[in-house]
Amino acid sequence: MRVRSSVPLRSVLCLALLLTGSSNASSNFSYFGSYELSPYRTAERLIRNLNLVPQNQEISGEEDFDDDPSQRRLVERKLNLDILGDAGATVPVEQLGHHAGYYRLKRTHAAKMFYFFFESRGKSSDPVVVWLTGGPGCSSELALFYENGPFKIADNMSLIWSDYGWDKASNLIYVDQPTGTGFSYSTDVRDIRFGEKGISDDLYDFLQAFFQEHSGYLKNELYITGESYAGHYVPAVTERVHRGNKEKHGLHLNLKGFAIGNGLTNPGIQYSAYADYAYSTGIIGEKEYKAISKIYPVCELSVKLCGAHGIITCIASLMVCNSIFTSILLLAGDINYYDIRKKCEGSLCYDFSNMEKFLNQKSVRHALGVGDRKFVSCNPLVHGALLADLMKNLEEVIPTLIDEGIELLVYAGEYDLICNWLGNYRWVGSMKWSGNQNFSVAPFVPFTVDQHEAGLLKSSGPLTFLKILNAGHMVPMDQPKAALEMLRRWTTGKLVEEQSSPGLDEAY
Repeated sequence: MRVRSSVPLRSVLCLALLLTGSSNASSNFSYFGSYELSPYRTAERLIRNLNLVPQNQEISGEEDFDDDPSQRRLVERKLNLDILGDAGATVPVEQLGHHAGYYRLKRTHAAKMFYFFFESRGKSSDPVVVWLTGGPGCSSELALFYENGPFKIADNMSLIWSDYGWDKASNLIYVDQPTGTGFSYSTDVRDIRFGEKGISDDLYDFLQAFFQEHSGYLKNELYITGESYAGHYVPAVTERVHRGNKEKHGLHLNLKGFAIGNGLTNPGIQYSAYADYAYSTGIIGEKEYKAISKIYPVCELSVKLCGAHGIITCIASLMVCNSIFTSILLLAGDINYYDIRKKCEGSLCYDFSNMEKFLNQKSVRHALGVGDRKFVSCNPLVHGALLADLMKNLEEVIPTLIDEGIELLVYAGEYDLICNWLGNYRWVGSMKWSGNQNFSVAPFVPFTVDQHEAGLLKSSGPLTFLKILNAGHMVPMDQPKAALEMLRRWTTGKLVEEQSSPGLDEAY
């Protein structure tokens, strides 16, 4: 009996679109730019960049995983990295636990998920925070080394302690996902993920295995966080963990909240903000604003047609709606669409080359247990596989979560264009949940750090929106101290301050 599989068809469709479609469509909600090559050279580059086939063994003890299912699925090693500067820890540096590991995913043919785990520089009872970088297809090491990790990379490839790493207020996990991202890989192409169900199941299985291995943290509060396309990942994973708890699928995880930074969550609403944001910041003029705004009604309709399960309609929606964004970029020139104060320089609009140099050193690969696998910041094939997922509305799973007491923080840097604060504020404000009316009338209040205004926040019950000043797409990179203070106060219930700033809503 021959059974037709939809996976090969999806693979061919997504890859064909990535090769022949608009180059901007393959880059807009990611950290990587377009691949303006011939179809043959592009395909060759995609295959070379995809981390699907390992070149060497990984962490000691893992090499027989595929042959012996009785072996442990999660294998981890403690890192002894030489880090310069003062750790600013409450425990001796030598006692700080830094780990790297692989988890052999249960619902796959041969996929293994790579992660870092950094024990808190504060106290072991600090919450466990999971960080997911977006893309889709970009490694969470981008955040680790450039945003909120324990250390930074110097030009001479040394590691230097960061004063504002989120491990100062939490036990911090960075995950490379979906399969093919960063150091995560599979030996079977069928393990590529095409939507949030597979992605969230994988993360749930990983967390179950992680807390089984680190049972001492099982009672710690758990927060799922991430940035950019993690506006899709984070709600999906949070819903999966919450559902697993309610249905008693495995270990009960102490899920407390989830946070989305400059995310793409509700495309139907967020695309409506592009022209408004660009016009209000002077990127486009009034004439261009009126012309571009005429595209949105068609975009809005296409998003509705995409629905929750569409494939062709969702890719068509992406191309229709993306014309709004690309029209703005054509007028904006070489603007950095992650931070409109800057120019876009290089394929990532930032220089992240030190990270790839560092992680591709033989000594570092050996320390991490990843063999000879080449590290790639952002994987275009992983991105292409999720093209039909881009226009899905992940806000739909959120009302039930917050109504059942799971806290949500949505924050956004004011100078990001691609996932701008205005679009994020609009979807948060329009979301239908039991506290919507109270949230709508709640005043904006200043978020202050060291007696200086660092942002504006609006909060009611479990829902908080925070606009971070003087920051772009990557808030922890641009405002590291404010970002750490945001995390610390949010996870301890001290984010909202007393002083109000009335009248701000009228401008939004």
